[in-house]
Amino acid sequence: MILMRSGPKCKGVRMADEKASNKIPQRSNRAGGRAAKKALRAAPLESALRPIKPGMVGGNYNPLEDSGVKRIHQAALDALESIGLADAPKTGIDILVGAGAVLGSDGRLRFPRSLVEDMLAVAKKQLTLHARKEEFDLELSGNRVHFGTAGAAVHLVDVENREYRDSTVKDLYNAAHLVDQLDNIHFLQRPMVCRDINDNFSMDLNTVYACCSGTRKHVGVSFTQESFVEPIMEMIHLIAGGKKKWLERPFISNSNCFVVPPMKFATESCSVMEACIKHGMPVLLLSAGQAGATAPASIAGAIVQAVAECLAGVIYVNAIKPGFPAIFGTWPFVSDLRTGAMSGGSGEQALLTAGCAQMHRFYGLPGGAAAGIADSKLPDMQAGWEQATSNVLAGLSGLNMVYESAGMHASLLGFCLESLVLGDDMLGQVQRCVRGIEVTEDSVNLEAMIAVCIDGPGHYLGHSQTLSLMQTEYVYPELGDRSSPKEWLENDRPDLLQRAIERKNFLLSQPSRARFPKDLDEVLRAKYPIYLK
Repeated sequence: MILMRSGPKCKGVRMADEKASNKIPQRSNRAGGRAAKKALRAAPLESALRPIKPGMVGGNYNPLEDSGVKRIHQAALDALESIGLADAPKTGIDILVGAGAVLGSDGRLRFPRSLVEDMLAVAKKQLTLHARKEEFDLELSGNRVHFGTAGAAVHLVDVENREYRDSTVKDLYNAAHLVDQLDNIHFLQRPMVCRDINDNFSMDLNTVYACCSGTRKHVGVSFTQESFVEPIMEMIHLIAGGKKKWLERPFISNSNCFVVPPMKFATESCSVMEACIKHGMPVLLLSAGQAGATAPASIAGAIVQAVAECLAGVIYVNAIKPGFPAIFGTWPFVSDLRTGAMSGGSGEQALLTAGCAQMHRFYGLPGGAAAGIADSKLPDMQAGWEQATSNVLAGLSGLNMVYESAGMHASLLGFCLESLVLGDDMLGQVQRCVRGIEVTEDSVNLEAMIAVCIDGPGHYLGHSQTLSLMQTEYVYPELGDRSSPKEWLENDRPDLLQRAIERKNFLLSQPSRARFPKDLDEVLRAKYPIYLK
């Protein structure tokens, strides 16, 4: 969305605009025209009128033919019935066998087609991912698209020194603080690991604290082991204002890698998932195979495996609690087959993600997958094309939750705060593509053309239609430069990355609107080992 400007500068622009002539400005008076446009953009716009917003409907891009979707579905059912999954915890075996799965002598659980169909029938098709502030709630239904962060980067990208260093809890808080202020990034799933906290329990607890104290938007986190869930939930209840309020509006979800591809359950993660369901925390069922390594090398085959694994997750969740909120997280990655290294910024990754979104739509399930990953180490031109390509395809394919859409570099190893800020601009343009072109009676009638071509000046620059559509039809970058070369020189050759650094520093200097009340924060710090200063 457009970040509105306010303050003395805007007041001056408005005064200048009031004195300006109603005539269309000539080239010699171009500054006046620019001032008028800036003044229009400075005026606050109602949320319903903004050109882009969370949850716009995609789904017009389909990399798979209908016959391909059906073949992938049948192949996934065959895989579940004949191959099955190994290594479920004892509790999971009991749950799944009780629901109708078959435990083989080889220890693998196999799933009859009828069981898959029964669980798909009761699975929750529409869900709301709540935020601490209601205006940031995410409606996951149909082809509604939302962009956010994710990942477990172990490094922060230090742009100014062009180096990577271990990420810290303060870096994680800074990312959350930025996301809270960036309109085109709709949720925060933990993008970095707190490498400065060695104890796993303290790391998980401080991850929740740092994320929630930085943003009011929906937060996604992971838990290292099942025994951590109960005590951390006690802290979450305090943040929520009590268990009842938490259950009414659970504003945190569990990002759960419940499988270890190919076709094995992640035993400890499954136990964590069971605990999160018990406590009413929505789950992201995340299958993250890597094509050519832990998933088939063919793009269609990688989707088959991811779909099969996530269908097993759907059975697991709904066998515990029918209709429990879960996100179908088919999340396959790509290998560069020359080296075996991950290639998150490739065209193949963009196709994988879009194909997975199409399968989510086939099942009618809320779905999420990865896009926006850069293999590039810095926010440069390579990162730009890598991040934009996959985000555009993800949005156009109608993916409900686009994870890792901004800030992620080095194939998930590094997270960059400046790239997060730049990503807000990029995602604005992506969302404008998702919105598409509305053809209405007003947009195609000839009144404006007649007024300009026959009765008017021969251009549309000052026409009332043009002025009325400036904010509602067009998206303007906050940092992207659209000036002429002459203006660029006059403005002292502004550098995009330097502007991103400056904007990052400005946003981080603002007080967090998500910070906890002083009395609550004192209770949390007295009760728990909080590392964030």
